[in-house]
Amino acid sequence: MGEPELSLIVPIYNEEEVIDIFLETIEIYLKPSGIAYEVVFVNDGSVDNSIEILKRHAQKNPKIRIISLSRNFGKEQALTAGIDHVTGHAVIPLDCDLQDPPEIIVAMYSKWREGYDVVLAKRVDRQSDSFVKRSSSSLFYKLIDKISDIKIPENVGDFRLMDRKVINALKQYPERSRFMKGIFASVGFNECVIEYTRPKRAAGTASWNYFKLWKLAIDGLISFTSIPLKIWSYLGALVALSSFSYGVYLIIKTLIFGIDVPGYASMMVVMLIMSGLILLSLGVIGEYISRIFIEVKHRPIYIIMEKIGFED
Repeated sequence: MGEPELSLIVPIYNEEEVIDIFLETIEIYLKPSGIAYEVVFVNDGSVDNSIEILKRHAQKNPKIRIISLSRNFGKEQALTAGIDHVTGHAVIPLDCDLQDPPEIIVAMYSKWREGYDVVLAKRVDRQSDSFVKRSSSSLFYKLIDKISDIKIPENVGDFRLMDRKVINALKQYPERSRFMKGIFASVGFNECVIEYTRPKRAAGTASWNYFKLWKLAIDGLISFTSIPLKIWSYLGALVALSSFSYGVYLIIKTLIFGIDVPGYASMMVVMLIMSGLILLSLGVIGEYISRIFIEVKHRPIYIIMEKIGFED
């Protein structure tokens, strides 16, 4: 097919109901533009008929390329596999469910042609998402904006256009615990924003759940700030100072007024509070240690089982 100017990275996991609709929609908006493009699907261990559908399309359309991973590694790892293999001068990761609307791809491409290295797609209306998801997402971005050195744009997902030099920079990030929104934000470069309204899924059901979103949020906080560790140093110093002050108070009180019979309730409250703080601090430390453990093993970020449409 030759080297494309634009590469689309599409991670999929059990998306058999929406693949046909997605490809039809992409063709509607990109074919009239005349942009030379490729669509790199990363099959992240789907257990439905997604890979069979993709192979059928790849036989008819040389623009379609497939990377099939050996198992389900997760979306962040699937995105990494796509980034490592795309060949376009500009690259856009997007979801297959059409909640990242293909109709703004041409506008993003135009901004790139104007000289921007990164074109962010910002969701200004998320009514298609649940109230809980919108609220928790807003809270997460506000929190990480306060404690992280990296500014992660609010309401901007993986859907963005990146120049080839940005992609080359991303390939230098070797970590196994990957929070791609933070990694994307950390590389910098000249960027602009295009706003859009987030639609509902075109078909099928989302594989994401709140446990996965919670895990991703923890990965983001741990990966891009050490504040949770530092908090316990300050908290420990505060508790030690308070304990010392209270100890001095008890000594003076005993010398002046004599010895009281200690209260069971107050003793239990102190023990429970301190035990909770100790366990919580150990949990935070454990989160950091677990990621150190993952990194030092140097296991591959993903394993490819099959590639289709790529030149050897």
